[in-house]
Amino acid sequence: MLSVYFGDMPDAIFNTSVYFKNTYLDSWLEDEFAQRMIKSIDKATVLGDGLIQSPVLGKIAPTQLSGGVKTLLLIYFRPNMVFNASTCGNNCAWWILRIAAKRDVTINLRHLMVFGNGKFSIRVLNSGNVVHDMLGLIEEYDVAINGAPR
Repeated sequence: MLSVYFGDMPDAIFNTSVYFKNTYLDSWLEDEFAQRMIKSIDKATVLGDGLIQSPVLGKIAPTQLSGGVKTLLLIYFRPNMVFNASTCGNNCAWWILRIAAKRDVTINLRHLMVFGNGKFSIRVLNSGNVVHDMLGLIEEYDVAINGAPR
C-alpha cells in the first residue's frame, strides 16, 4: 500500500538527486520494471553498462535522468526509506501506485499530486485515514496543510 505524508517530514530524503547520485547501483538498470519506468517517463532506452539513450540528450549516464525517474527508482529500490516525491510530476503518479502495488512504500509530498480519476488506496499518514479517490485525497491534503476541515 502507498502511504503519503503531506508537508515537512524531517526524516524524508528531500534532495533526491544528490541521494541518487551517491547511492545508485548499475544493477538497477537491469531490472525490467525500472527500464519501463525510464522509457515511460523520460522516453529513454537503457542500452546497458550504465548507459541510457535519451531522445533529447543522446547517450547519458543514469545521473542525468529526470528528477522524477531518479525519485521513482529510489522509491522502488529503497522501499524502507521515505523520499520527497514532490520532485516527481503527475506523470509519475501512476508509477508510484504500481510500485506500491508490489510493496509497501511511504512517500513525502509537499504538493497535491494527481493520481487520476480511478480508484486507489492511499493511507494519509497525517490523519491515518485511507482514501480511495482524488476527492478524498484532496480533502485530506486540505486538512493536512490548512488545518481543520472546512
